[in-house]
Amino acid sequence: MSELVREIVEVNAFIGGDEENPVLTVEAEGLTPTAGWSEVRLEPHVYITPPEDGIQDFDLVGDRPTGSAADALTPVEAAWEGPLEDWLIGVRIHAVDNMIEDEVFEPWDEEDDESEAA
Repeated sequence: MSELVREIVEVNAFIGGDEENPVLTVEAEGLTPTAGWSEVRLEPHVYITPPEDGIQDFDLVGDRPTGSAADALTPVEAAWEGPLEDWLIGVRIHAVDNMIEDEVFEPWDEEDDESEAA
């Protein structure tokens, strides 16, 4: 059974693709309470209506080892890639002890802003 990892260490979210087919990529690094976790992954929360704050929540989860494992904080990482929702402005990754948010910017907007300022 999947469980939240202990702690989120770092989050990186960015948009790839192009304006017609934008793709959201989320990468997260975390710590598990023991060695030997498997199937570590980011699981997005599913919304019936978009959240008012524009933040897509994810859980960083994995499967705890079934046998004995060393009691030591162990680094893990996971990534998720999927379609970019038009309401999204950032991501929030959850663990047992903390959560981290990262704002997402559309790369083609920066170029448009610079050309308008010229």
